[in-house]
Amino acid sequence: MKPNIGISENHLKNIVDLLTKSLADEVTLYTKIRKFHWNVAGESFMELHKLFQAQYTELEETIDEIAERINKLGGKTIVTMQEFLEITSIKETPSTYPNQKEMMKELLADHETIIKELRKNINESTDNKDAGTADFFTGLIQQHETMAWILRRYLS
Repeated sequence: MKPNIGISENHLKNIVDLLTKSLADEVTLYTKIRKFHWNVAGESFMELHKLFQAQYTELEETIDEIAERINKLGGKTIVTMQEFLEITSIKETPSTYPNQKEMMKELLADHETIIKELRKNINESTDNKDAGTADFFTGLIQQHETMAWILRRYLS
């Protein structure tokens, strides 16, 4: 049954597309943070190991919230890595294992990429008459700004 919530079917489709791309970005970043969590080494091993774990744990909840929002708006959620990789803005780095500083630089750049995409999504959500999703994206920006800030502080 389609939602009857005061947003046209066309606008709902547009919003679901924005959410799906955001989901792909979050899953790809989640996977990258897991990779770094498993492979970090060096002087600050335990501290960074725990930092990365905290970030991917937070993203697990975010991923679920985005998927549920897609479903609330009548969409279907993509679920395969192939689907995610086809639309994500986050670049994968297969077979590379950077040092601690490079890991943090890469994750910082990824968070900043997501923040920029989310800012665009807020405007597009508003254009598509969906204040709820615009607000949802605002919350995601705040989350990524905090994660980026923490990484930036390590790199200062």
